[in-house]
Amino acid sequence: MFDNTEGKRIPEVTFRTRRDHEWVELTSKDIFEGKTVVVFSLPGAFTPTCSSAHVPRYNHLTPALKKNGVDEVICISVNDAFVMNEWKRSQKADRITFLPDGNGDFTAGMGMLIGKEDLGFGKRSWRYSMLVRDGIVEKMFIEPDNPGDPFEVSDADTMLAYVAPSASAPADVTVLSREGCPF
Repeated sequence: MFDNTEGKRIPEVTFRTRRDHEWVELTSKDIFEGKTVVVFSLPGAFTPTCSSAHVPRYNHLTPALKKNGVDEVICISVNDAFVMNEWKRSQKADRITFLPDGNGDFTAGMGMLIGKEDLGFGKRSWRYSMLVRDGIVEKMFIEPDNPGDPFEVSDADTMLAYVAPSASAPADVTVLSREGCPF
């Protein structure tokens, strides 16, 4: 079972990331102080569920979250800055901030660091999401401790329903096309 840290302060760590080809150090205080932040954390960049569902839906619902009082939406993974930046680019997730937790310090401080050595992944984050107000965890949605990669409660729709129960998600759009058509 994983630690639910609702009502507690988030861990004070330094995230080492890259912006404009330069190293940047951001502390937990820099990121969370005086802000309302949605964080979702996942096992790894470029992995199937993370890339096909978790990131795209948060990117899609970020405007609705911001309309309802969220200042920033952050994706955290135990990956390095180069991987996280490339993943963000490949996902076209321009509405989300991607933060690398390369050494797993933040994830360990949250009580969510797990071993995925059986898959050759090493240490990774368990999948969860949380609403943080001024550095204090208000609400956590932690995936159940089931085998595999459960994805039931840390999704963007669950978070939006918590943040703004009467809010509606933007309408999905379906595009019909023929095979081979570039549009």
